Amino acid sequence: MSPRLPWPDRQVPSRSGRGAVTVRAAGVRVRRGDRVVLDGVDLVVRVGEVLALVGPNGAGKSTLLAALAGDHPVAAGAVTVDDRPLAGFSPPALARRRAVLPQQHAVGFAFTALEVVRMGRAAWARTERGRDDAAQVTAALAEADVTHLAHRPFPALSGGERARVALARVLAQDTQTLLLDEPTAALDLGHQETVMQVVRRRADAGTAVVVVLHDLNLAAAYADRVCVLAAGRVAADGPPAQVLTGELLTRVYDYPVRVHRHPETGAPLVLPLRAGDAAASPAGQPFEHAVEPRR
Repeated sequence: MSPRLPWPDRQVPSRSGRGAVTVRAAGVRVRRGDRVVLDGVDLVVRVGEVLALVGPNGAGKSTLLAALAGDHPVAAGAVTVDDRPLAGFSPPALARRRAVLPQQHAVGFAFTALEVVRMGRAAWARTERGRDDAAQVTAALAEADVTHLAHRPFPALSGGERARVALARVLAQDTQTLLLDEPTAALDLGHQETVMQVVRRRADAGTAVVVVLHDLNLAAAYADRVCVLAAGRVAADGPPAQVLTGELLTRVYDYPVRVHRHPETGAPLVLPLRAGDAAASPAGQPFEHAVEPRR
């Protein structure tokens, strides 16, 4: 007989106000075999914020996201959701609190895009919010710009189309926390911006969003906070203008980087230093000294 969980499987979680912590990592260590992938990571995820996880390949970004989601066990430290240990939730109860977009979007059968998006509503079956299924699915298809793909087989879609349908699935899940692993990786320039605009709107409407990104300029433009990971540890965590500095990024990525200020938004503009590049901006100021906080 399985142990009785302290919270019923059909409980509908209440929504928290802006600034509330939905997920917290405290001293998290994660191992893969004999290798320590994350070590001593502290992180909080807050309602109303877009938190971007950035860092070089192998820094531990996707592993941290999986640990926050409860999809990868931690060797030390703890992850809590709504101030409760992950172990206290059944899978359906956890799925009502956070939605997870993985890097890979494989589906074993020839489901249509519409059927894949409907899967995001499974967590709400036999709850009062199940009556919202049709409306949430329709809205998510439109938000991810895939309504026109609804009746096409998911395996027949391009990589970018599958990525957007997978995003629609987690949007339809309608949880207060979104955990997105490289949602822009397979997308063209226009759809990258569209996806990040969706992410921004969701946060502004009262969702806590964690998004793994490789594009530092997308992180600078859309995130409220940027957590830079390096070798399994947090190298910096804070507003983009404070975190994305030439000195830090050059050290973390082991490649020379300059940071300029976007002429219209004031957001950091990260530029790799290439052969023949001038050491200063057209105005004569070093790029890394031209960044000011966003207002």
